[in-house]
Amino acid sequence: MTAATRYLAPTGFDPIFNRLANLLPKLGISVAGSRLLAVRGRKSGEWRTTMVNLMTAADGQRYLVAPRGHTQWVRNLRAAGTGELRLGRRTEAFTGIEVADADKVPLLRLYLERWGWEVGRFFEGITKDSTDAELAEIAPGFPVFRIESAS
Repeated sequence: MTAATRYLAPTGFDPIFNRLANLLPKLGISVAGSRLLAVRGRKSGEWRTTMVNLMTAADGQRYLVAPRGHTQWVRNLRAAGTGELRLGRRTEAFTGIEVADADKVPLLRLYLERWGWEVGRFFEGITKDSTDAELAEIAPGFPVFRIESAS
């Protein structure tokens, strides 16, 4: 598996936990910035949803990071270019702009500072305290999208 195809599928209790975690944003409950991401399937055209951590950087820009790698939601967002962030009855349409690998280091570090406790196991030994070189080395395996509000 190369960095460009890195994908860690849910295992063990992950599918059960994911179903429960996806209920919270549907109910309007955000845990540490969580949202329900909705993106049209690249083949079916049907809405697909998953919980994500919406990250806001110091400059106010917002980002989605894929800690499991090149997942289905990543592939669907690349194909569709747009999606929705949902929290309860609130829905925000957005355009997702993929961030170049060379620009990911500070974003990956910030993501690990905020959610390392939750997603650290997907980073396989890389932490918020890892060097810039270590973060740059793994960057291709962790897609990042800048969120631009469509409204």
